[in-house]
Amino acid sequence: MNGGGGRARRLTRRPAAQGGVSRRLHIRQSEPGSLRGDRFTSAVRMRWLNAASTRIGTTLDLERTAEELAAFSVPRLADGAAVDLLESVLRGEEGERVTGAAVPVTRAMAVRAIDSLKGLEPSPVGEVVDRRERRETLLTTECLRNGRPVLVSRMTPRDYDRVTPTTSAAVAMRRQGVHSYMAVPLIARGVLLGSADFVRAGDSPPFNRADLDLAGQLASMAAVFIDNARLYGREREHVVSLQRSLLPRATPRTPGLRVHAHYAPAVDAHGVGGDWYDVVALPGGRTALVVGDVTGHGLPAAATMGRLRTVARTLMTLDIAPDRVLARLDLATRDLEDDQVATCLCAVYDPADSSYTIASAGHPPPLLVDAGGTARYLDVPVGAPLGAGVIPYDPLRLRGPVGGRLVLYTDGLIKTRTDDVDVQLETLRTSVAVMPPELLDSGKPLTCPRQDDGRFDEAVLLVAGGHELPADVRLREWDLPTEGNPASTARKLVTEQLALWGLDDLADVTELVVSELVGNALRYGGGPGRLRLLRDERLVVELADTGPDLPQIQHADVSDEGGRGLQLINLLCRSWGSCRTATGKVVWAEQNIPD
Repeated sequence: MNGGGGRARRLTRRPAAQGGVSRRLHIRQSEPGSLRGDRFTSAVRMRWLNAASTRIGTTLDLERTAEELAAFSVPRLADGAAVDLLESVLRGEEGERVTGAAVPVTRAMAVRAIDSLKGLEPSPVGEVVDRRERRETLLTTECLRNGRPVLVSRMTPRDYDRVTPTTSAAVAMRRQGVHSYMAVPLIARGVLLGSADFVRAGDSPPFNRADLDLAGQLASMAAVFIDNARLYGREREHVVSLQRSLLPRATPRTPGLRVHAHYAPAVDAHGVGGDWYDVVALPGGRTALVVGDVTGHGLPAAATMGRLRTVARTLMTLDIAPDRVLARLDLATRDLEDDQVATCLCAVYDPADSSYTIASAGHPPPLLVDAGGTARYLDVPVGAPLGAGVIPYDPLRLRGPVGGRLVLYTDGLIKTRTDDVDVQLETLRTSVAVMPPELLDSGKPLTCPRQDDGRFDEAVLLVAGGHELPADVRLREWDLPTEGNPASTARKLVTEQLALWGLDDLADVTELVVSELVGNALRYGGGPGRLRLLRDERLVVELADTGPDLPQIQHADVSDEGGRGLQLINLLCRSWGSCRTATGKVVWAEQNIPD
């Protein structure tokens, strides 16, 4: 027996009346809902089971359903009750067929007992029930192995050892005056889910066959509710697993920015499926931050989210202007067959000037928190949601405060069933303003107590904090002249800078790379613009120009005078690429730094 604490309803016992009216009859009269004894009618039994159908299975939560079964049984049917469920059921698996083979592993899920039985020593709720000491002799083992109920109307000294998994628990049960025991299996749709144990003690009449039949009917009803909860939990776990698999496994390390990403699934399985985030390392040490929310929930929303995240990530590698990324993402969303729409917020951080460039597609506004704790919402121009593009996307550019945080989120963080959006936003702002930075970074807003019935929609929280570049990271920028010999100027600048950084070994290759980049900018890009040199895990050279076309490697014949510059860069560098900007494009090349 796995029994324990609980609150019992006290019975008012009256002296036996003349004519041989027994105490048992008085108990049933003083507590009409009690089914103790063998003289209850079929109508009473049906009313009691009907009440059980409304009191058990009120939620689709396994633990809660097990607790309701134990609570309903005490004190109406027994003085103490315990419910154990199979480990496989708790993992959302099918359960086990009753085969008479080895006993499956179970976990204690619920315990309830009247006040006078608080001295029992049940298996602690949440822990695996250890039956190794008396594995072959336990009555619960017999119940689970054969899938049949077990009844001990009058317990003998030997029976205590057959009921409890430990010697200490057997001594406690005998000391508390437990004298009757029964165990019934929890079987639904032919699958074993667990077991329920019941005991009576003191003046309570012993269990009989009628009690065992009634407990079996109660267990069959509760098993269906438990199995429904298992199926529901498995569905939710599948959706959450799909959702998590489509989200980034880790955020990349980017210079000058620390990003903390958090995802919280909804309690309800139907509230999971459409929220996503992404952190993308861009050329020149920049970082892209993206949060989005697909309308709808479940597997269709999760699938759409995965496709949008993939498209957004691809677009970010081709264009570092957030407003242009959203415009192209809107076109991609319209091509989806399911006609879903989504909100999205895209921000790009540049460590060169600690600036953010932010664009919104119908998304809740980002929250900016300075080092002193002052929090305010940014007035980002709100464009149309993705898939319904009517309003153009305009970016907002601002300098990030030193030691501050930029907070991006989805509406599941603030959404309630009662308050309007202005109240929700103000509640978030005031709570973040008084929150220490380390708690904000750890995702505390996702775990703050709710005033309603819990989080009914999933939520994403992205906290980005700009900081000074570490000692091993260096970043320099120069505006190249448009007249004279900009290639010579660029070679001189990078050579001198590499000497200051102790990277003289990379000077020859870097000079050649810079010469080719400047030459392409003069020939095809309207002249060179800003030159950027970044030393991080690798050395990156980046050159901006105003040309609209992205360069491509060409096949040059032996007689051609040009067309080999990018081939040379591709041969000498680890990688290279290009992407569009608001004013043109940048072309970059990356080299490994020798140990």
